[in-house]
Amino acid sequence: MPIYSMTGFARTQVRVHDQLAYTLSVKSVNHRFLDIQLRLPAGLDALEMELRRVLKESLLRGHVELTLSVDRSTQQKSGYNREMVAGYLDAFKQASKEFRLKGEPDLNVALRMPGALQSEVRSNTEEDVSTLTESAMREIGPLLEELKIMRAREGESLEAILRACLTRLAESVEGVASLRPEVEQRYQERLTQRLIAATGNEFNRQRLLEEVAVLVDHSDISEELERMHTHIGHFRELLTAGGEVGKKLDFLLQEMNREANTLLSKTGGVGGKGTRITELGLAMKADIEKAREQVQNAE
Repeated sequence: MPIYSMTGFARTQVRVHDQLAYTLSVKSVNHRFLDIQLRLPAGLDALEMELRRVLKESLLRGHVELTLSVDRSTQQKSGYNREMVAGYLDAFKQASKEFRLKGEPDLNVALRMPGALQSEVRSNTEEDVSTLTESAMREIGPLLEELKIMRAREGESLEAILRACLTRLAESVEGVASLRPEVEQRYQERLTQRLIAATGNEFNRQRLLEEVAVLVDHSDISEELERMHTHIGHFRELLTAGGEVGKKLDFLLQEMNREANTLLSKTGGVGGKGTRITELGLAMKADIEKAREQVQNAE
């Protein structure tokens, strides 16, 4: 099953007959839940309920806006203002007679006079509402399929970015793991030197080594690295499974970020190879943040 992005758009224009045409469009963007907003002409309450039902059955997450707009030009009834045109023609005849001019009034000129032509919008009849409802319900299925195709296409790009982030993240984790033994050894040596410097010659060497071992154990990052490996593996499994995985992926990235923070706090200030671990830890956080930005748009 593919991963779907929550970003998509689809539109269709339909001419039912000479006096009825409409445009049906749907667009979606990311949202924590399924949030549906419909914009329809007045008098289509039954259609609105049916469209909302279909959207709920077809989509899982996202802010979805569906718009149905009727082409008013197909519903306009044109004509002319008989009284006004007659008035223009009578005025022409009177002026011709008064000033003794020859010629007949030009109808084309008369019809161009302000207010000579008029149009009115034909009201929707019950038959129009019924016809529009039936047509829109036929069109909504193919329209949502078109939307899903676009969301799937966007989802492919999203998945590619996430897998690239995971690859870099795994490389950073491996890099830290390879440096861990040397960094722990250096940390133990520095800690021993500091304790010796603090206590002078008055110390129990065995007791000192035990205290150092405890402190070194507290700074051990093997568990963080192991959990990072586990999270990365689970993340890849979810990508492969597809479907509605956005919230699960976001949770895993939060856990990864927590592990990266702990790793940085435990290895900070060691120096030497520890500086390289800090660089890798910061690289982890950068890739995690980039992945989180992308995951916000996953269904």
